[in-house]
Amino acid sequence: MSEVLLDRHTRVTADLARRHRSGKVECVACAHRCKLAEGARGICRVRSREGDALRVPWGYTAGIAVDPIEKKPFFHVLPGSGALSFGMLGCDMHCGFCQNWFTSQTLRDPAATTRVRPVSAGALVDAAEESGARCVVSTYNEPLITSEWAREIFGLASRRGFLTGYVSNGHATPEVLEYLRPVTDLFKVDLKSFREEAYRRLGGRLGAVLDTIRRLRELGFWVEVVTLVVPGFNDDESELRDMARFVASVSVDIPWHVTACHPDYRMSGGGPTPARTLVRAREIGLEEGLHFVYAGNLPGGIPHGEDTLCPSCGAVLVERWGFRVVSNRVGPEGRCVECGATIPGVWRGPDAR
Repeated sequence: MSEVLLDRHTRVTADLARRHRSGKVECVACAHRCKLAEGARGICRVRSREGDALRVPWGYTAGIAVDPIEKKPFFHVLPGSGALSFGMLGCDMHCGFCQNWFTSQTLRDPAATTRVRPVSAGALVDAAEESGARCVVSTYNEPLITSEWAREIFGLASRRGFLTGYVSNGHATPEVLEYLRPVTDLFKVDLKSFREEAYRRLGGRLGAVLDTIRRLRELGFWVEVVTLVVPGFNDDESELRDMARFVASVSVDIPWHVTACHPDYRMSGGGPTPARTLVRAREIGLEEGLHFVYAGNLPGGIPHGEDTLCPSCGAVLVERWGFRVVSNRVGPEGRCVECGATIPGVWRGPDAR
């Protein structure tokens, strides 16, 4: 996909553009805060300056599917429901272990050849209704850099009674989170490492992601955090403990997913994440006080690794096998059926707004 072809699916808007003291236009869609001269592109390659505004992705999808909400993963949101998932192209980072590189690395990697399909916001929400999905989620690439389009879709979806959410690397700005908040309910954040130098190699800043997680909670989003445990990159016990301790410092009720990595893209030198590493990561999360720690991508491989347990009495409330919900004993009020304790999450859909 060339820049010229991709530019056909854009719109000019100043929603996330700010005039910088240098005379350039600052893009506040992600934490890079690119300062752009006329016609210049941001680090993501899909956003560019036009006058005092930005030309941004609009009116297409590079992928659409109805996924289980557990695949996002959101484990404390309407278990067993469907999520109309759509993606676009591009990313503001370049992780060598990316599991969706064929969409995220378009314009950076010639091997990423995903095509796009024009579509309207209304058609996407219509598809969600026809499928019986209860959520609409922006995913597959980095949604922060396509936030204007997501807001258009989410506004319509929210009015029709859908939950809406982002599956994101969390490399955000306060401005973009405030821009999204009126029409966005859910936010999954990847916490890829707890080492600043590691984030620099991936093309981002750890501090920006930590600030995002804190701010998301302050703004009232439902937040779940995912760490893809990559052998030789972030699987050291001390680093996993640092991550767990940070998440717990924000809230012990944030679900932390520690998931197995399968070698992909430019990842070399390491195999899949061993089950014993995820077992230890889950133990560390619980030791640091987190109430909900999930071990993912190894269905059935870790006892209760995918199940939601009551932190008060230990009862199994949601039993899972991979992305399939085997049983769900959390009612719409979000309480444990055994002891009555409140289980944080989104257990009922929103009323139409």
